[in-house]
Amino acid sequence: MTEALIVIDMQNDFCPGGALGVPEGDSLVAAINARMADFGAVVVTQDWHPAGHASFASSHPGAKPMDVMEMPYGPQILWPDHCVQGSAGARLHADLNADRADMILRKGYNPALDSYSAFFENDHRTPTGLHGYLQTRGITEITLVGLALDFCVNFSAVDAAQLGYDVRVEAALCRGIDAHGSMDAALAGMRAAGVTLV
Repeated sequence: MTEALIVIDMQNDFCPGGALGVPEGDSLVAAINARMADFGAVVVTQDWHPAGHASFASSHPGAKPMDVMEMPYGPQILWPDHCVQGSAGARLHADLNADRADMILRKGYNPALDSYSAFFENDHRTPTGLHGYLQTRGITEITLVGLALDFCVNFSAVDAAQLGYDVRVEAALCRGIDAHGSMDAALAGMRAAGVTLV
């Protein structure tokens, strides 16, 4: 059992009607549930922001969603308030088989630092703990699915490849946001990192 499925951020706020809804995001749930049966290990991630998070446009007077702001760790797209801890929007999609997850990893809870990747916060140095968990499980191969392809899936895939995992992204089980040309950049970046796009 060396393979893990990592299901990225299948949460209400990233589905249609949510604060940062990804078109057709909810259409993936049934197929992701079915895919879980093919893996000995399943990890589900969950964006988990405190109110007033630094990545929210509402935290910066005069800013609006999708503006880009320079943060101490680099450029940050400012988002609508989303996945606020304990909110309905932060909950995993009701139809997602979360009971199948061996681990649910919450990320983005540092109020000053966003966390797209399941492995590192956006400073690219602060670990989430997922790498250590997978190592103790003997996992060497990772398949990623979920939301959004050009942000959290992308950053997670690239970090996993750089950590030495054999990484696959099943693009048919992902959907993207495509802000500021992020989709093309993400696909090119994943390929350059050695990620297999299926």
